Amino acid sequence: MIERFGEKDRQRIQAVFAEAYRRPQRERSPYLDEACGGDAALRTELESLLNAYEGVGDFLETPVICQGVTLDETPVAEAPGTVIGRYKLLEKIGEGGMALVYMVEQEQPIRRKVALKIIKLGMDTRQVIARFEAERQALAMMDHPSIAKVLDAGATLCVRIDETIPCRELE
Repeated sequence: MIERFGEKDRQRIQAVFAEAYRRPQRERSPYLDEACGGDAALRTELESLLNAYEGVGDFLETPVICQGVTLDETPVAEAPGTVIGRYKLLEKIGEGGMALVYMVEQEQPIRRKVALKIIKLGMDTRQVIARFEAERQALAMMDHPSIAKVLDAGATLCVRIDETIPCRELE
């Protein structure tokens, strides 16, 4: 394992690995003979790294789910006019890596405009949900005119809603 080598050795391993990998398969063994100079541990480490790298293949180049589909092409389930629970989406006012924020009209029990933060489809992993729940709890405990107030929170079957805050607070 590369951890047993010092920083200088790791730099050398990286350089020799890069050069060995660049070379055609038939030229690697003679190159490693020369580059390792009889250091059996270094040679073993480099061969292990090269074999592991070769074994990876091109899995990172091929999407697991669907060929030719990227996250940017994921169909959006929400759009202005959509009703989610007691909220009618009016317009998208923000977007981050994991969530969308809409200005919505709350229709029940009172009528008012608020902001609704929705976790994007496909991003509702346990880690993301835990992060949003912690954020929601932190916001709920704060009381300051410049910090958004959480008015509601919950989930639907297909869309996970994180928090609803008064719209004027986002301006």
